[in-house]
Amino acid sequence: MRGTENTRQGLRPAVARPVCSLPLLGVLAALSGCSVGPKFTKPEAALPQEWRTHDAAGVSTQSEVDSAWWKSFGDPTLDKLVELAYRQNLPLQQAGLRIVEARAQLSILTGQQYPQVQVAFGSATAVGVSENAANTVLAERHFLDYQLGFDALWELDFWGKYRRGVEAGTAGLLASVADYQSGLVSLSAEVARTYVLIRTFEELIELGQQNVKLQEESLQIAESRFRNGATSELDVAQATTLLESTRATIPQLEIGLEQARNALSTLLGQPVGAVEALLEGPKQIPRAPEQVAVGVPAAVLRRRPDVRSAELYAAAQCARIGVAEAELYPSFTIFGSIGLRASSAGSPSANLFSLDSLFYAVGPRIVFPFLNYGRLKNGVRVEDARFQQLLVNYRNTVLKAAQEVADALVGYVKSQQALTFGRASVKAAQRSVEIAVVQYREGSVDYQRVLDAQRTLLEEQNQLAQTSSSIATSLVALYKALGGGWEVRQGQPIVPEGTQREMERRTDWGDLVSKPRKQETKQEATQSPSPGNQQSAPPENE
Repeated sequence: MRGTENTRQGLRPAVARPVCSLPLLGVLAALSGCSVGPKFTKPEAALPQEWRTHDAAGVSTQSEVDSAWWKSFGDPTLDKLVELAYRQNLPLQQAGLRIVEARAQLSILTGQQYPQVQVAFGSATAVGVSENAANTVLAERHFLDYQLGFDALWELDFWGKYRRGVEAGTAGLLASVADYQSGLVSLSAEVARTYVLIRTFEELIELGQQNVKLQEESLQIAESRFRNGATSELDVAQATTLLESTRATIPQLEIGLEQARNALSTLLGQPVGAVEALLEGPKQIPRAPEQVAVGVPAAVLRRRPDVRSAELYAAAQCARIGVAEAELYPSFTIFGSIGLRASSAGSPSANLFSLDSLFYAVGPRIVFPFLNYGRLKNGVRVEDARFQQLLVNYRNTVLKAAQEVADALVGYVKSQQALTFGRASVKAAQRSVEIAVVQYREGSVDYQRVLDAQRTLLEEQNQLAQTSSSIATSLVALYKALGGGWEVRQGQPIVPEGTQREMERRTDWGDLVSKPRKQETKQEATQSPSPGNQQSAPPENE
């Protein structure tokens, strides 16, 4: 693209004169506005009209789902744990950094819409010509050659290849934001579930210890009756068996408790053992509120970030079909070169910076890859097949979302019903133990009655604790399935300040780490799950 004048013959630099190229450039620029490839539309997905248990007591479909749903348990410890997890969880920080990566990638795709090759060049070359070389007519065989100039190459986005790339990058960025929000939903639910598990183990251990004391008293009665000859050693053996069996369950429960605490430490981004001080307070299973808002099935599509993410990834892939299809058609490129060139071979006093040293060249270039042996067409097919996979994945994500809500809702409702029966059962089992012990002490029944009553009491108490835990975990699963929890972090930094400083010491990040792009703020304001029907706004110059 640079000047081709023959300085070896001492001629002045040639000046290229554009003749018919400018009208053609104008036509190409005017036509550079169409885009090939399909236009993305939101895929259809089947959803039930209402939840099967929508009319159950304590369930409301009229109210909006609480964003900070964990506060409905009324447990300050749980509130504090969720807030700490939002600030310290490491996988969540990874999701935030993927947003930063997507921002940078979108900036790359945006830059491809403008001149792709921009080169400033300069050289000073000493030339020596052989006397024995053919066609050597220069008077000077040793001279200096100077060049200084600028080259540019711009492929016009005639078929919308680069605009489609920006669409794909925009959808990919918004999908990474939705993935981050989905991470928030999963994190808050996992912290709450693990906290409920910790409190459940603590209550089961407490129940085990209470039953150990009760069974120790029964063993003392059996030993006293055996010493007095009122009964056989069988009663003592049976009482000892039950007592030691109950004692053996406590270490197993303590294993589960310690493992749950370790899991919570990891969720908080802390080493094991760091959560002990955070778990101070009443050791009771969090109680669910009397009224739970679940909304209607259609609201799941608006609230669940993973559903939006699945749709956005499909939108990004739809745009990539256009990128691949644009390769099938001719590409139109504008190239240009301008600069200064001089050589001492023509004139020892030649001035590089004089007007006579100017050269330039400008014009269009058309490339039509018609001999591609099906490679480009099959590239379109590959992208289309991937797009169809993502459409199916979107529909499957919607179905699974509805299933998760229905499963959690029925678990919550039925566990509430079971809790009423469980409380009555435990009360009756406690009374049975009292009666059996009194009757055994008086000698009216054998120890088998006491044994059965105490074993039943422990089982019913454990079952009641598990039911209470199931109510709490089902409610956590319900709110997770409804997609709640991410809203409270809107407008908050996605990358911790310490990480920002560490990254900025290595690389000039500009405002990519600290400032959301316009597409993000627009999506956050509207929460529209389908960007495909809107033209993507280009990001700010960065």
